Amino acid sequence: MMHTKAKPEYLSVNECEIVSGLSRWTWRRYAYEGKVASVKAGSRLLIPRSELDRVMQSGLRPAVAAAELVEAR
Repeated sequence: MMHTKAKPEYLSVNECEIVSGLSRWTWRRYAYEGKVASVKAGSRLLIPRSELDRVMQSGLRPAVAAAELVEAR
C-alpha cells in the first residue's frame, strides 16, 4: 500500500515564509492589502496554497538556453 502525503489546502503565514522565502510580514501585508486571498481562522491568518503558487509563478523568469548566455557576452 502506497502512502502519499496530501498538500494542505491552506498555509499559515509562517509556512508561506518557509516555502517562498518572503517574510511572514510580507504575506500579512499582501493579505491585508488584498494582493492575495486569505482566511482568518480565529487568530490565525491562512493563505490558500493556490495563492502561494500564483505569487511564486508571477516571479518566475523564463529559462535561458546556455547558447543564448554565451552569445550575450
